[in-house]
Amino acid sequence: MAERFDEEALRAVGVRIDAEHPEGIIFDPHQPQLRVTDLSAVRGDGIFETMLAEQGHVRKFSAHLERLQRSATITDIGIPPQDAWRAAVELGLDEFRNRGGLPDEVAVRITASRGVDGEPASDDPAFSGTYWALLTPVSEKVRTSRGRPISVTLLDRGYDSGASERAPWLLLGAKTLSYAVNMAALRWAAKHGHDDVIFTSSDGKVLEGPVSSILLGHRSSDGQVHLRTPSPDAGILPGTTQATIFRAAEQAGWRTSLGPVTTEDLHDAQFLWLTGSVKLVSPIGRIDDHSVAVDEELTTALLSFLNEAG
Repeated sequence: MAERFDEEALRAVGVRIDAEHPEGIIFDPHQPQLRVTDLSAVRGDGIFETMLAEQGHVRKFSAHLERLQRSATITDIGIPPQDAWRAAVELGLDEFRNRGGLPDEVAVRITASRGVDGEPASDDPAFSGTYWALLTPVSEKVRTSRGRPISVTLLDRGYDSGASERAPWLLLGAKTLSYAVNMAALRWAAKHGHDDVIFTSSDGKVLEGPVSSILLGHRSSDGQVHLRTPSPDAGILPGTTQATIFRAAEQAGWRTSLGPVTTEDLHDAQFLWLTGSVKLVSPIGRIDDHSVAVDEELTTALLSFLNEAG
């Protein structure tokens, strides 16, 4: 059967990291690479991060590597040192240059698998699993969708806001490869006329999107802007894009806060956005059948905060 790839996927670059190639080695991502017994394939037992590289500069690289280490600690997966990941990504970017042109924007996904059960790839725990980076040009569709209002639906994630503390083995707050539920939620949303999802806990707390963080915004009559986001204490993934926006917003004199957010808070919010590393900022214009105001000026400001941070 003939394989079909879109244009961006055909241009993708793969870089493998192992004990013999700690700084990476190029591979063809369109050819088989994983053993069928690799735990990332058979159990989704791995972790990952997705970043955006603009003009060869990876945004928030340190923050993503720190979050990868956090996920590695939670899941007890050994991973290569940060220098290895940085070298591998730079090797991938150089491969684009050697092919004749580095795309303006590249989505960079770094993945760490626990590897093959009972057969560590190395005696060194930092290289005992399977590790790779995949670099793919960002599509024009994604680039032009930034800043455009979207419709979201609220979906129950199936656990209460105390589950993270009560049941740490659920790995809540780690960015694992087990994304079947997240993808199912996005398919559900699409079938029901929505662009994205906001997960809620069974006790009515707002969590996050399947691949994004949620921001609530309010602008007072005197022009003061307040941004709010759910606290990671609820077992959600700390957002690197959200954190970057908050730092820049605080420098601009805006107020920011973390804390519990209820579904009532969401419906009462003046403005709402989803944020992510590649799509950046998406204003929410509708939650189910509830309309939300969209402020283009504030959305532009959030995007500019990201541009300033680099």
